[in-house]
Amino acid sequence: MLLIECPWCGPRAETEFSCGGEADIARPLDTDTLTDKEWGDYLFMRKNPRGVHREQWLHAQGCRRWFKAQRDTVSYAFQGYETFERPLLALDGRDAQAGNADVKAQEGNAS
Repeated sequence: MLLIECPWCGPRAETEFSCGGEADIARPLDTDTLTDKEWGDYLFMRKNPRGVHREQWLHAQGCRRWFKAQRDTVSYAFQGYETFERPLLALDGRDAQAGNADVKAQEGNAS
């Protein structure tokens, strides 16, 4: 079983998560002008790389929050995660601790 680290809840079993597919897909701005082929490409055509890939994940049976993860499709190893509020954080904890310090500093400046 795969162990996935939710940015908010910590490590959990893969059965708690739902993969939302490839991350960073931009929706076309003027969909009325798209041809059927262009619309079909947007809806169905996805990269399927061998190696590092960015995906969206939902912690469906936990906090129900979405996040992005960078994962190696060969080894299944997660290399880091990104919330929609913060950039990619490594899983070793050093970047996460630095990110938490930045958030606390920003909160202190806001008051």
